[in-house]
Amino acid sequence: MKSPMICALATLVVTTGAGLANAGCTLTKFADLPVTMQGLRATIPTQLDGVDAIFAIDTGAFYTSLSAASAERLHLKLRAAPADKDVIEGIGGDAQVYLTTVKVFSLGAAKFHGFSLIVGGSEYGNEVVGLFGQNVLIGADLEFDFANGAMRVFRTSDCGGQMLAYWDTNQPYSVIHTSPTTHESPWITSTATVNGVTMRVLFDTGFPQSYLSLDAAKRAGIDPHGPGVVDGGATGGIGRGALATWIAPVASFKIGDEEIKNTHLRIADGSMLGHDMVLGADFFLSHRIFSAGSQQKLYFTYNGGPVFDLNHASENDRPGASSPALAPAPTATSQSGGGSVPTDAQGFARRGAAHTSRGDYPDAVADLTRAIDLDPADADYRYARAMAYLGSRQAVLARADLDRALEITPAYVPALMARAQLRLAMGSEAEALVDLHAADRAAPPAADGRLELGALFTEADAEDAAVNDLDLWINSHLEDAKRPEGLGERCWARALAGQLLDKALADCNVALGLWPKDAAVLDSRGLVHLRLGDLDRAIADYDAALALNPKLAWSLYGRGVAKIKKGNAVAGNVDITAALAVQANIATKAKAHGIGG
Repeated sequence: MKSPMICALATLVVTTGAGLANAGCTLTKFADLPVTMQGLRATIPTQLDGVDAIFAIDTGAFYTSLSAASAERLHLKLRAAPADKDVIEGIGGDAQVYLTTVKVFSLGAAKFHGFSLIVGGSEYGNEVVGLFGQNVLIGADLEFDFANGAMRVFRTSDCGGQMLAYWDTNQPYSVIHTSPTTHESPWITSTATVNGVTMRVLFDTGFPQSYLSLDAAKRAGIDPHGPGVVDGGATGGIGRGALATWIAPVASFKIGDEEIKNTHLRIADGSMLGHDMVLGADFFLSHRIFSAGSQQKLYFTYNGGPVFDLNHASENDRPGASSPALAPAPTATSQSGGGSVPTDAQGFARRGAAHTSRGDYPDAVADLTRAIDLDPADADYRYARAMAYLGSRQAVLARADLDRALEITPAYVPALMARAQLRLAMGSEAEALVDLHAADRAAPPAADGRLELGALFTEADAEDAAVNDLDLWINSHLEDAKRPEGLGERCWARALAGQLLDKALADCNVALGLWPKDAAVLDSRGLVHLRLGDLDRAIADYDAALALNPKLAWSLYGRGVAKIKKGNAVAGNVDITAALAVQANIATKAKAHGIGG
């Protein structure tokens, strides 16, 4: 089976790997693609008919796709997909899809003419327009070196059973057998064990974090309600639904010769696309991986540090809420280095972004400082270092980098929103609004960032502007996995403003129909009921929200107000005191919106 990527580059081979232990075995490198981590998403730069476009690498996607909002922004014409292929499936449900064709899809030196893409599904923020799927890469041998900012495409010759972890031949490596790939089943799959129980594993870079299915967890003797288990929030993907998740202690996870003992794994209440477990971008970041489809084997070495990302922070928590804390994840039992050294600003920046994604902020700052030294006029490097500084709680240094990035590129939307967040944290709402309005003017109408922009306007007490941005986002993201979040944010903005409460209630009801156990949306609906004078329903919603997150300041305060209005001043004041302990200015904020006494 020939790889479309290799065919597109057949006359452009620039590097031939040296022979390995077997003198007849050669690796021919066809492409060295630059990878930039955006959080836990590995992204690559492409062009669609000459227009720059960033895709997320998704080894779990059978076809390369664009979100509907991205296709709208790029002014692409859509056509109906075949009747038997007009729906795609993800962990959040199904999504209707269409097709579009671009004249030239450019990926590095490769150019694909008359290239078709699926249109549908969710957006992933930060200008990521879609998912780069297996239809381009199938048939090639692939190296995933995300920690060093690269993905490489190879063809092997006369390698038989030769070890192909070529970068580190003197260090420990693991090798596992993988299932054959076909156009009908192009995914990278193998097996691993959890607590000694064999699991069918999908290697899927489209999942930011690794997950074990609930059924598989139970087979491994893991009780989602057992000791040491914490709520992991809701997760989603394609489709508008969401799955409940937990983070649970696990005695052993073993894959190949690598074993991690006494760790934690994320568990999701659903099938992992027909597998027991998905190893996501967190696993790819902590390893260097060579997927040798030519041998039906996968080689990997361990980069060091935590293998699984166990950070828990609900995207929908109100300011002042707190999340369960976990100890740092244990590391694997053996370590192998072998990282390449960058030689230019872009290389240092990509490696710095990978360090940031793993929470290794000092190394991220060091690499991004080298990138800035080599190219001080690049606003992206300043913004990236600001994110690393923020991760290490160095707000003053982050602010300086954001200021400089915006001097270089005044309409840099992510930097404007990040600086607005810093200004809000410092209580400078007027300055924050200047940045937010500038971002609002610069962002395209269907931009994914308008969801965050709406939330920031609400935090700055500019509910009308918030609703405007949320309207734009909701209207252009009809089947996005984050749609319940958008509806919940609009419900919250209207509830705070005390306007269009019937529409606010409708938004919250739809959001909860999709994400029934979302504490923030329950909190928002509680305020709508409180505004409407329906005190019993308000208290019921606040009770449900606090059962999911006991530190929601707005729910504690709102429930206190509702109890006082019902004549139970003692219990009401207990709640209000608890709210003030979580968020000291909650009473001032609430009274400014006409809530409470």
